[in-house]
Amino acid sequence: MNVWGVSTKDVVRLARAGLIAAGAELAGLALMATAAWLLLKAAEQPPLASLTVAIVAVRTLALLRGGLRYAERLAGHEVVLRYLGALRTRVYTSLLPHRVSRHSGGDLVTRLVSDVDAVQDAILRCLLPAGVAAFVGAVSTTVALIVSPAAGLVLASGLAVAGIGLPWLCVRITRAAAEASAPARADLAERTVELITGRRELIAYGVHESTVDAAHTAVDSLASRDRATANRTSLLTAAGILVQLLTCVAIALTAGVSAPLTAALALGALAVFELVLPLTAAAQRWVEVRASAERVRTLLAEPPPARGTAVPEPGHLRLEGVGVHFAGRAAALDGVDLDLPPGKRIGIVGPSGAGKTTLLNVLLGAVAPTSGRALLNGKPLEAYDPALLPSVISGALADAHVFHTTVRENLLLAKPGSSDAELLDACATAGFDLPLDREVGSDGDALSGGQRQRLILARAVLSAPPILVLDEPVEGLDPAHGDAVLADVLAAARGTVVLVTHRESQVAGFDEVLRL
Repeated sequence: MNVWGVSTKDVVRLARAGLIAAGAELAGLALMATAAWLLLKAAEQPPLASLTVAIVAVRTLALLRGGLRYAERLAGHEVVLRYLGALRTRVYTSLLPHRVSRHSGGDLVTRLVSDVDAVQDAILRCLLPAGVAAFVGAVSTTVALIVSPAAGLVLASGLAVAGIGLPWLCVRITRAAAEASAPARADLAERTVELITGRRELIAYGVHESTVDAAHTAVDSLASRDRATANRTSLLTAAGILVQLLTCVAIALTAGVSAPLTAALALGALAVFELVLPLTAAAQRWVEVRASAERVRTLLAEPPPARGTAVPEPGHLRLEGVGVHFAGRAAALDGVDLDLPPGKRIGIVGPSGAGKTTLLNVLLGAVAPTSGRALLNGKPLEAYDPALLPSVISGALADAHVFHTTVRENLLLAKPGSSDAELLDACATAGFDLPLDREVGSDGDALSGGQRQRLILARAVLSAPPILVLDEPVEGLDPAHGDAVLADVLAAARGTVVLVTHRESQVAGFDEVLRL
């Protein structure tokens, strides 16, 4: 409970929702049975007074079922959505200390969005329906045993097959399929993130179409596997309907009570199965969400890594045999050596997926190498306070965020307290000419792609770190204009520069060019 952050109040609310749902189902079951008894009893033409209670009961149960079902939806979704809001915050907070160093981009999206959404399904579509079905099934079987022991035994047997046996088979089938398709789903998530965040770079290298084709191939492969699994699970659904039919017929033949009671038992059993049969689909979904829930639990239970406390100083940055490997993926980097003494300028070129952005994240301390070492003045980057490291190593990254405020406020993030003259000088160096009071919109969507890129570049120029990192800084600009802007930025830089680009001409004259 402590790992999941479930409070006593959450448990009480969920239990209340479950009881309301059980009440709604029992009202529907009683309505079906009472209506069946009433119809057959009325056919015997008894005195009207003997039917009055049943008539009133039918009306009351009809109203009660609708009201309770509405209340159950409100109660169940209220507690689950409230809890998931808090859970998503805890997952995000837990991911921050590890974020890129432990998980690739696609895995981060999966953990923060899909995995938390899966917890909602685990509660609303799996655990709650199973609990309600078990409770209602137990009550129905008990009543049937009292009215007719033979009918009660038949009902218990049918519910055991449909509510336990078939879901168990479904779990086995779905689990095997999920294990077989897990690597393909992880690969598809990575390709999706790459297509969204690296679209311009993919186009620049002429591999966008092939990457899209590879993603379509992955989708087609997953769809084929899912269809095969669906065909097998649909047979279990059909088997459940057959069990329902045979159970109702057997009850009608073996009840040994009056016709009205036999009808009530048979139709009541039919109604109970309508609640139990969806457990097969719930079992299939449980297999899908169980792995997600386990990933969330593991993440929440894991203690945060030790936070560095050393104060960084400008100096010598080195990479020694650095490798980065994300679980289930090919190595993003392998055995990279890099020597960056003060003032050195190095260019990094390579095709999409070669690991250029991962290398920059290693330099920035956002990714911890899984092999090798990243050192600043002889100390591992992890030893430094991550809040202070950007004062020494920072720059303009391709995925840098632009906040929904003015140009001025976005620039002041890099160097609080700067005068307007300093801000305008940085903008002039980066070729950015919009007014400081201009609103940029959410993530810069009020700007053109080139304006957004130059705003990020101006922010990097203003910060003027001793080690300046630039990731495709003029991507999206006209080549001639982009080269002129980059030349001004490099002329203004006074320390070490690391430039990632796909154009060899932009790194002409650099001290070293690293090709990945």
